[in-house]
Amino acid sequence: MTFVVIDGLDASGKSTQGSKLAENLRRKKNTVLLRIHPSDDNLFGTMTRRFLYESGTSAHFASAFFYMLDVVRSILLYSWRKYDFIIFVRYLMGTAYLPSPLHRLAYLFFASTVPTSEFMFFLDVSPEEAEKRLRQTRRNFEMFENLGQLRVIRKKAVLLASTGKWRIINAEKSKREIEKHLVAALTA
Repeated sequence: MTFVVIDGLDASGKSTQGSKLAENLRRKKNTVLLRIHPSDDNLFGTMTRRFLYESGTSAHFASAFFYMLDVVRSILLYSWRKYDFIIFVRYLMGTAYLPSPLHRLAYLFFASTVPTSEFMFFLDVSPEEAEKRLRQTRRNFEMFENLGQLRVIRKKAVLLASTGKWRIINAEKSKREIEKHLVAALTA
């Protein structure tokens, strides 16, 4: 089983690339499980989404708490199952959304507790590009989906990604180029 993580800012293309990678691997007759967080198939993911569209400190912490439970639930339910590939979209970088210095402590705790992989990809996109993509594709915005928040979160996330096993990919390239990069990394 190969465990793959695709993470990054909002609008960096995580879900798109996770889905494309899963399709590519299935075409090659692999069994693949794709989990996108927050998930829509359980209470924790649903509550995460609900709080992401609210504002204030309590909503911020509630979204982080339920997000953590959603990811832990996925780990407990799916990480031991027999698949050729398990792909988790949004995993450890959810900690970058926490206030400083809590984000770093949470990251270090989870990175040393949950499964990690040599196939952990951080899709890096500038906050300006992320905001542009969000404006083009969404009507409603989560509490973190504004230029100021995207700048703060990206700075924290890039620092976290540079300390671990992450492969940082420029997500401002074409979708096809990113897809090729991911497939090549897994098949090398």
